[in-house]
Amino acid sequence: MTRASLTRLAVAGAAVVGVAALTMGTAAAAPPPPPGKPDKKPGPSVPVRLLTINDLHGNLEPPTGSSSRILDPNGALTDTDGSLTGIAGAKYSIAGGASYLAAHLKQLRDPNTLMVAAGDLIGASPLLSAAYHDEPTVALLDKLGLTASSAGNHEFDEGIDELNRIMNGGCHPVDGCSPAGTWKGTKFDYLGANVVKEGKGDYALPPYFIKKIKGVDIGFIGLVTQTTPNIVTAAGIKGLQFTEEVAAANKVSKELAKRGVKAQIVLVHEGDNITPNQDPSSCPVVPGNGSRIATGLDPQIDLVISGHSHQAYVCKVKDPAGQDRVYTQGSSFGRAITQIDFLVDHKTKDIVRSSVVAKNNVVTRTIAPDPDTEAYIKTWQERVSTVANKPIGQITANIGRGSNVGETPLGDLIADAQLEATKDGGNAEIALMNPGGVRTDLTFAQSGSEGDGVVTYGEAFQVQPFNNLMQVVTLTGAQLKALLEQQIWTVDPVTGGITQRILQPSASLTYTFDTTKAVGSRVSDIKINGTAVTDAQQIRVAANNFLVGGGDGFSVFTQGTDLWSGPLDIDAFVAYMGAHSPVAPPATGRINLIR
Repeated sequence: MTRASLTRLAVAGAAVVGVAALTMGTAAAAPPPPPGKPDKKPGPSVPVRLLTINDLHGNLEPPTGSSSRILDPNGALTDTDGSLTGIAGAKYSIAGGASYLAAHLKQLRDPNTLMVAAGDLIGASPLLSAAYHDEPTVALLDKLGLTASSAGNHEFDEGIDELNRIMNGGCHPVDGCSPAGTWKGTKFDYLGANVVKEGKGDYALPPYFIKKIKGVDIGFIGLVTQTTPNIVTAAGIKGLQFTEEVAAANKVSKELAKRGVKAQIVLVHEGDNITPNQDPSSCPVVPGNGSRIATGLDPQIDLVISGHSHQAYVCKVKDPAGQDRVYTQGSSFGRAITQIDFLVDHKTKDIVRSSVVAKNNVVTRTIAPDPDTEAYIKTWQERVSTVANKPIGQITANIGRGSNVGETPLGDLIADAQLEATKDGGNAEIALMNPGGVRTDLTFAQSGSEGDGVVTYGEAFQVQPFNNLMQVVTLTGAQLKALLEQQIWTVDPVTGGITQRILQPSASLTYTFDTTKAVGSRVSDIKINGTAVTDAQQIRVAANNFLVGGGDGFSVFTQGTDLWSGPLDIDAFVAYMGAHSPVAPPATGRINLIR
């Protein structure tokens, strides 16, 4: 079926299917589920192997720091004091990097192997890929044999037109062709059964893909988190609607069944968090949106391959008919490959559920990297080196995100840079930065040959890879308080873990945030440059266009007036570094955090 014909299918209603209980290892006994559709006696069957990845985010080069580590019972490294993994004595591996990913894929392939993915393969990418609108990453995935992927929220960072260009070909409408020449598009499609054109109901992306292997059809249904409008810039999802995932998938499942496709697999860019520091092939998930989807999907759907939460797990859930259904995710940044083996019965054309076996294979760097991929990456490194290696400033010490709990030095530094970039023209008085947009630390030690303390453009880009636009809006003092009240700080009473989303403030803004008080009464003593803010006061607030569009749940931003747009966030950061070097880590304390 062509993309055009797929988009003409009608969209399902938003009825939510009931959720069954998540099965985790040897869970406590529960009442037996209603009898489901048992596997029919297998006839001659076709063995199939799926190799899956998710949340690569354009990481062609091996990721570094905490992004390079993964818990691994077979790991060669041991955490002696718990400082790396949180568990003294835990085994872990240094993992990831496209050349190692390619090498592991070659080792794991057999004659009936399909490679699929669960979204965020591009977007929020290192400069090597992002400088060319992620064409280097997508081209490599084609070389590696990717069959299909669900769209992820980051696939919409530059909008649906750009995502269609990536799939269909053509040079970028603004930046033109990359050094590789005219972009020819992908051999695989991004799938989105719950992504529809607003007001029309047509699919904006192909909802499914059918692959025939040894005479049997396997249908892949793609889904992206319905929260995408809250975590992508408003411009990126303009004209699109993201419907409830279960209802959308179940509609497509019925369509596939009518076409005789009984072996059905969901690729969904939504997942669960886990109890930290666990074996990547265990099931330590804390049931959330991922398990809601995995348990609610139609019993005809045999497997659920997830992404988005950057976790590694292999679980079994009960579908609505009481059958076991495997539900997986493979970490992020190319650190794991999920391997799923199963049989498809030639007579019934369906997956034999009892045959499904899954595990996460860590993409270790202890094997020889794939030489062809190494050469490919080197070519792009040479192409981008002039831009990436350009010094933009200096720092006196590491400037990091800390534990990303509350206010952090790097978050403060970015907010200061954004305020400076928006004072002229935008008349900004304060700036606020979303912590999720700060992707890595600035380290004092040289990463190449630039020298200690020198910050290159490539390093700065790794900190802020989104190319968001700086904007300024006017909020009243009362609205600013309401905005700050939308920040999140909760403590899990069982694990003690903190769930938080605290905006990073410029030095001009100070206030108290009391986590012990009820939501709506947590913020007090707001001051701008030392002067108390009144409810009626008109305040010019700078932030990136993701936040101004209401991203991360900060909907009060959308009440702002007198919108002004300025430079890109990366340009603001680069200009600040150049004007103020050497830059020391700013002292925190702008937020008086009571907890």
